[in-house]
Amino acid sequence: MSGSPAVLMRLVASAYMVAEKAGAIVRKVLHSGELGIVEKTGANDLQTLADRLAQQSICASLSRRFPKITIIGEEELPAEELTEDLIENGQAEEILQKSCPAQYSGLKEEELVVWVDPLDGTKEYTEGLLDNVTVLIGVAYGGRAIAGVINQPFYNYQLGEGTALGRTMWGMPGLGAFGFQLQEVPGERRIVTTTRSHSNKLVTDCVDAMEPHEVIKVGGAGNKIIQLVEGKASAYVFASPGCKKWDTCAPEAILHAVGGKLTDMHGNAYCYDANVKHMNSAGVLATLRNHDYYVSRVPQLVLQALKSD
Repeated sequence: MSGSPAVLMRLVASAYMVAEKAGAIVRKVLHSGELGIVEKTGANDLQTLADRLAQQSICASLSRRFPKITIIGEEELPAEELTEDLIENGQAEEILQKSCPAQYSGLKEEELVVWVDPLDGTKEYTEGLLDNVTVLIGVAYGGRAIAGVINQPFYNYQLGEGTALGRTMWGMPGLGAFGFQLQEVPGERRIVTTTRSHSNKLVTDCVDAMEPHEVIKVGGAGNKIIQLVEGKASAYVFASPGCKKWDTCAPEAILHAVGGKLTDMHGNAYCYDANVKHMNSAGVLATLRNHDYYVSRVPQLVLQALKSD
């Protein structure tokens, strides 16, 4: 590879290290026992000290190295002085070594939008369901999710003392996905993963319409996409507003990198431009394979209730 790596590869290489740093912050806050929980819009919409510190770390670290990118984070935080220990300057060398897909090689900083969920699965984090928790950093260009980094801070936490915690996966359509072993649900089994804490009749009716052999209810959008790519679920079905762009940008990029698909309940793609509304108003339907089947099973009542953006 001649010359310096493309902007996108440098950004993802930084995002990888920044996500690892954020994961370490999330673990440290939990181990301190002082979560600093505040309710944003209610008991199911929480923010902790970990959300706040992780977002400050991610946004400050990336904007310092890439001052012209647009960064949109979940948490609305007051401007305040950052301590240097929150800044991550490293870049993942193995990402810098890879060739950028040709269609992205000429992209400029100012054309990129980064969507950040510093702690996806906050409610589960406060309840000790730690495998549901992820850090999400997604990169969009032209409204499309083109790269994603997911850190699982507590990966392997059930293995007990002495286990190395955490892992980071990343992906880019046209290049591939890394940091996990791609697996599919065996045979023709339909295993649907859906929300743990934001359910209603529309959500459950839509899940039932998929005629699943099994339904899994877990927290975190990032976590549900990991279930898809690791063969624990065949579809993520959430027929409700509630998910936001920072929940789906990074997971969508990784899913697309392995041939999967994420859309609204109508089968339409979401747009990740800087000026779009943050809510995924028409729900989320994500699959590794057979997306059209699941779209075809969405009940008419759901389609009428959830208008596409």
